[in-house]
Amino acid sequence: MAYKIVRKEMLNPTVFLMEVEAPLIARKAEPGQFIILRIDEFGERVPFTIEGYDREKGTITIVVQIVGKTTQDLAKLEAGEYLSDFAGPLGQPTPLDGSKKYAVIGGGLGTAIAYPQAKKLHEIGAKVTVITGFRNKDLVILEDELKEIADKLIVATDDGSNGTQGFVTDMLEKEIQAGEQFDEVIAIGPLVMMKFVCKLTEKYNIPTMVSMNPVMIDGTGMCGGCRIIVGGETKFACVDGPDFDGHKIDWDSAMKRGRMFKEYETRSCAEGHCRIGRTNKAE
Repeated sequence: MAYKIVRKEMLNPTVFLMEVEAPLIARKAEPGQFIILRIDEFGERVPFTIEGYDREKGTITIVVQIVGKTTQDLAKLEAGEYLSDFAGPLGQPTPLDGSKKYAVIGGGLGTAIAYPQAKKLHEIGAKVTVITGFRNKDLVILEDELKEIADKLIVATDDGSNGTQGFVTDMLEKEIQAGEQFDEVIAIGPLVMMKFVCKLTEKYNIPTMVSMNPVMIDGTGMCGGCRIIVGGETKFACVDGPDFDGHKIDWDSAMKRGRMFKEYETRSCAEGHCRIGRTNKAE
């Protein structure tokens, strides 16, 4: 079965949105879950967090940053073309409570994962402050969509090019010091960002949930590449999570694991992926 791409949209020079026909997945998907796709029969299996789902249309939306070989190849596809495999929903849905007041933090591409969480919270009646951070204004994504569902939206950039300079931790602490009393913080983004959000919220004793999708590889628990230590116990981000109590995560070991495959990714971009005996499709 092939999966049709019904929409593709560039969100900034290196990030694009892709909406794919997958009615069975759309019927069950919830915020926090992910899919695994293959472009074709020779492609690698890659997990992507679900950015959105439309149960009526039967579509799943993902947001992709062009980083490695597969994302480069995926970026070449357009609406009307097909993906070979698109499996899900996988992982555990994010536990959300409509009676609470949340701060939802998105760092860079993590904003695309924070969006469905914030949207769901808005739909179930929670009060939601959304804080997003980017290097500069040209990289900002989903600002209009977040305005529609956030009680308050703060978009910050490292260089201040959008008018608000600072890191997401700066923005969060300003809100807390101004008297905001958050019942829970949800942080999604680069590991180092989530680590420092958690260090900040520990200081104020605010429960914090983080998404550990940055360390996922296989996505089914078989490869062991997403092992993390949570409260002294070994967990697998793809099957036990991807959401965990951020105050219990061993961040140093998680960040070390996140760097393990950097050399392979660089090499695969230059040489192409291993084909288990094949060097290209023509063989």
